[in-house]
Amino acid sequence: MEDVGHRTGKQISMARKLAAITAADVAEYSRRMEEDEAGTLAALRQLRQEILATAISESNGRIIKSMGDGWLFEHDSALDALTCAVAIQLAIRDTCPLTLRIGVHVGD
Repeated sequence: MEDVGHRTGKQISMARKLAAITAADVAEYSRRMEEDEAGTLAALRQLRQEILATAISESNGRIIKSMGDGWLFEHDSALDALTCAVAIQLAIRDTCPLTLRIGVHVGD
């Protein structure tokens, strides 16, 4: 147990887990929505349903938060997270008009 409640004198048990967290969002989303709302929403829907869902499930990940044009994914390993990120970027390169920014963080 780790003493994180030193001010109260209580011992608090915290479960720790190593995870790779991936953050992704659509670049220039606001500008795209202003220029072509219907087209941007259709591309976003395609991205979520066809590309993200497939890449995340095939790399043993899960979406932990969705924020409109952004997502947080969790993987148990950095290799799975990077495999997922590369798969997403390769898939959108030829089939999707949107550009994603993707970053991976590993920690517990």
